Amino acid sequence: MEGDLFSGFGERYQMDGKLLQNFQKSFVQVQDILDQNRLLINEINQNHESKQADHLGRNVGLIRELNNNIRTVASLYGDLSHSFARSIDASSEGESTGTLKSDGKANNQKRFRSG
Repeated sequence: MEGDLFSGFGERYQMDGKLLQNFQKSFVQVQDILDQNRLLINEINQNHESKQADHLGRNVGLIRELNNNIRTVASLYGDLSHSFARSIDASSEGESTGTLKSDGKANNQKRFRSG
């Protein structure tokens, strides 16, 4: 009977661990891109202040790179949001042992072992 109560317990935390690793990996990627963007913006500003034709021409490529980086960050955040929502849905479905009352609130029923 104890196996019934705790079945999947280890699997759940293993899944959560993998999920956290994926989140951490994505956040590191985002931070790296944001750090790169900061450098790009600094270089763009320096080129703009110099008013030299070749520097201003270089800004076109730098701004394109900056825009691509912003799209990548938005995509990574979108993926993170989607993954998080999926994990919450899966978690809710796995933990839901209760039923809904007529008012729409959960009626959580806990199972207890008899002594």
